[in-house]
Amino acid sequence: MGVLKRFEQRLEGLVNGTFAKVFKSEVQPVEIAGALQRECDNNATIWNRERTVVPNDFVVELSAPDYDRLSPYSAQLGDELAGMVRDYAKQQRYTFMGSVKVHLEKATDLDTGLYRVRSRTMAASSSQPGPASPAQHGAPAPQPGVPPRPPGAPRMPSTPPPGAAPTPGHVRRWVEINGNRHQISRTTLVLGRSTEADVRIDDPGVSRKHCEIRTGPTVVVQDLGSTNGIVVDGQRTTHATLRDGSRIVVGSTTIIYRQAEG
Repeated sequence: MGVLKRFEQRLEGLVNGTFAKVFKSEVQPVEIAGALQRECDNNATIWNRERTVVPNDFVVELSAPDYDRLSPYSAQLGDELAGMVRDYAKQQRYTFMGSVKVHLEKATDLDTGLYRVRSRTMAASSSQPGPASPAQHGAPAPQPGVPPRPPGAPRMPSTPPPGAAPTPGHVRRWVEINGNRHQISRTTLVLGRSTEADVRIDDPGVSRKHCEIRTGPTVVVQDLGSTNGIVVDGQRTTHATLRDGSRIVVGSTTIIYRQAEG
């Protein structure tokens, strides 16, 4: 059974169904859990051959309505989310520099159903941790604090920032839509309902030329003045940096951006 499924089942059994009404909110706890998993994957730092360190301090920013719904259960939910992160790290063979903590915060600039995740790597003995990385879902983010290299440990190559093309080799890029893969072989890829779009999406909520993906040192998605706009990793926006696994929602269609070296 997957980590997310076990997490969801534990929530359903807590406090005789206390969380039942929480699941009615726009932002689902299991959706936050998935975002925390992606946050670990996207910010994993190779320390040595036997250790890959991921963030252990997380802040989930919610819209005012979603925060008000979830805040009465924030302590329990934070504990369950932290437990899920530990389970996922064990499954992926990730390690932490300190104890795992998940906090909920209210963000007045978010609409209902949208959220952001910030994370940082905090050593257990650190009294002055580095600043948390800024919002992930739809906004570019710098690398989190990198743990110090222990004496005698081999020096590993630095990890490129999210969305940046690796220096060596060739990077393949593609999008997945309704189970179909579309390669990105040019510097721009236009998506929309029109037959003139590079990738046609048969969805009444999608504009004729809805958005485009631009490749370069970083990969970005740009709204092209569409009627319904775009949502990237839970954040409504007009422009966002993409990373492997980023989700772009246009109309009722989800586009998954992928990239891989080789």
